[in-house]
Formats: sequence, C-alpha cells, structure tokens
Amino acid sequence: MDSSLPVVRKALTVAGSDSGGGAGIQADLKTFASFGVYGTSALSAVTAQNTIEVVAIAEVPEEVVAAQIDAILEDIGADAAKTGMLSSGSIIATVADRLQAWGIANLVVDPVMVAKSGDRLLQLEAIDELKATLLPIALIVTPNLPEAEVISGITIRTEADARRAAEVIASLGPSYVVIKGGHRFDAPIDLVYDGQHFYELPAERIETPNTHGTGCTFSAAITAELALGSSPLDAIASAKSYVTAALRASYLVGSGHSPVNHFHSISIPATRIRHEYRRIGDDA
Repeated sequence: MDSSLPVVRKALTVAGSDSGGGAGIQADLKTFASFGVYGTSALSAVTAQNTIEVVAIAEVPEEVVAAQIDAILEDIGADAAKTGMLSSGSIIATVADRLQAWGIANLVVDPVMVAKSGDRLLQLEAIDELKATLLPIALIVTPNLPEAEVISGITIRTEADARRAAEVIASLGPSYVVIKGGHRFDAPIDLVYDGQHFYELPAERIETPNTHGTGCTFSAAITAELALGSSPLDAIASAKSYVTAALRASYLVGSGHSPVNHFHSISIPATRIRHEYRRIGDDA
C-alpha cells in the first residue's frame, strides 16, 4: 500500500435499501459522504417505497447478509458501523454475531421499527432478539420515543418517564442511550444517558414535512463522527446539528414526506467544469 496516499476513515452501514433514496442505506451513504467518510453497506432488505408508502419488502437471506459484512470487514475494514432496518430476529442475530466476531467497537444501533409512512419495518417477535444480542454490543443506541417505549416497556409521558426508560435501555448493554425528541409535542430535545449522567440536546423545531429518513441520517452522522475519532457525546451533538441543518435546507421531491438535504453543507459551483471533446477525424 502506498503510504503517501491520504488515509480515509471508513464506516459501514447494515440496513435496508430505500428505493426512494431518502432513508436506509441511501441516506446513510449520503451522510457518510457529506462528512468525508468512505461508506460501505451490507443490505439486510430491499424495499419498494417512495415518500408516501412502503409497497413491498424482501429480506436478504441471512447467509448473504453475513457474507456482505465479512467481505467488507476482511478487506476494507470499518472505523465505525451502524445498523438500521433489520426486520427479523434471525437477521438481527446474524448481524450481531458477525459484528461481534470482527470486534466492531464503535457500533451505533438505530432500532428502526416503523417507517415515516407508518409501515412496520421490524417484526414484533424480533424485539427480544434486538435486546438480547444487538444492544449488548452497541456503543450508542438511538430510539425515538415510540421505540424507546417498546424497548423499555415504559410509557413515556414526562421527563421522568424518559429518564427511567433510558436507564432500562442502558441496562441492556449500550454505553450511551439517545432518546430522540422529534416526537415530542414541545421542543425536539434529545435526552442522552451515558450510564451515570443525563444530558439534553435542545434544538429549534424546523416546521417542514420533509422528514423522511431523519432517524437514519442522525445515526449515520453519529457513526461518521465516531469514524473520524470524535467522542460519543461530541458525535451525538454534531449529528444533532447536522440533521437540524439538513431539515432546514430540505426540498420537495415527492408528494409525501420528502427527505432531508444530506448535502446541505456542500457548495455546488454555478458553472460546472466541462471536459473538452472533439469528433474523431476533425484534426485530419
């Protein structure tokens, strides 16, 4: 390997494919790229969806999921990894087994359960597997309020409820629990628990229907920051700022919930650079 070449940080996403491009591995890879991190992906499912609905879901066989992870980590490696949509208990068990076998320490688990359209993406019977095999090896887990309720078994109505839920989830193994505040009726304040202390991440609520893929994007941004060497708390805070800016800069691409703008921080030149060309024979 040429030691003079720049070193690039790498991140792996294990998640479902969103044919609409706003969530899943598409959102993850866009987010990684916007942070200057090289992204790889292992598909757990293929979905047919748009900004309105999920039309169909086809799970990838467990052995193919495992083969993707092994192929990536054997050759390319990963400074951090995240999981997204893992629809069945057997896929969750497979992913947890391979990530643990490869010693992935910077693991972010986004416990995707329901799409923005309301379509279920995680089978109910898979929740126990999530708690038993994947959360114990996670550095950070990022449930929204409904997901935190399912994992913890606590109905969250107050700040005290949210703190108790975070403590229960932390007892399952992850070092950091982030209960996202997007579903709150007031300000979208994220609650972070590191096993000892609670932190709040306040932000302005951006009034927009373009919220498709916010959870995937948030967890991917955390993963990218971890790959770049940030501490967990700094990674979480940076991801919060990134998603807020992506919501503010979002634009309409469909008639339902359009996605956030993953490349809001990248300036596109007004005049594109064009390479010269000529027809063969013109110089004769």
